[in-house]
Amino acid sequence: MINTLSIARPKKRLFLGLLLAAEFLIALMLYGVWKISYLGLENIFEYLPAIVGAFLIFISTFSFGALCNMILAVKGLPTLKLFHRYSFAIIKFLFPVAVRIGKIFGIKRRQLEGSFIAVSNLIFMKSKIKVPANKLLVLVPHCLQLANCPHKITRDPNNCKRCGGCNIGDLMKLSDELGFIFFVATGGTLARQVVIKNRPQAVLAIACERDLMSGIQDVYPLPAVGVLNIRPNGPCYNTRVDMDEVKRTLSQIIE
Repeated sequence: MINTLSIARPKKRLFLGLLLAAEFLIALMLYGVWKISYLGLENIFEYLPAIVGAFLIFISTFSFGALCNMILAVKGLPTLKLFHRYSFAIIKFLFPVAVRIGKIFGIKRRQLEGSFIAVSNLIFMKSKIKVPANKLLVLVPHCLQLANCPHKITRDPNNCKRCGGCNIGDLMKLSDELGFIFFVATGGTLARQVVIKNRPQAVLAIACERDLMSGIQDVYPLPAVGVLNIRPNGPCYNTRVDMDEVKRTLSQIIE
């Protein structure tokens, strides 16, 4: 049943390709602005056009280097740690432009977000990050619980009666067996509070594309891996998760 409802695997090259296109477009726009303002800058100070031009070249080159670093990571090649810290900041800046470019070619925002998650997950796995079970936080959205369930689990997942109606009970059982920290969040604010309170060494998050993308960037530099939820009834209502995928991911993270 789950397999027939699974979301098609996003293509990693989609995200990287559109980010490179966004980088090129912004660099072209910056050059245009510099060219137009050249005479005005020169009137202020003789060497100001050169100074501003050098600064814009540095910013564009650094941004391009960070994107190339991500491509190297996806390919399993050596990367420069210098760029790691700034990668998500650059993604936040370029992503809105990439979305607009994608619209021209009929690419939906959700596809682009899914592609980002695929790239981020691959980089996470290639980093061979391993943490003790009690230092891993597994965060899931409240929509994974059945909408008509009377038991409130967003503050205390132990209130789950494990009736088998949703995947919360399955995840609670895994938490008991493996020993990871498990929490059901109602939104990004609560999720961030849980991360701060528990101070895990890594996070496994289950959510939709939008929430996973923002969440992975929010917790950086804390390593995070995402598993997309399954939405047979539409977004944010009685969602599911592929438990086999969750178990595979856990086996690759937990020491």
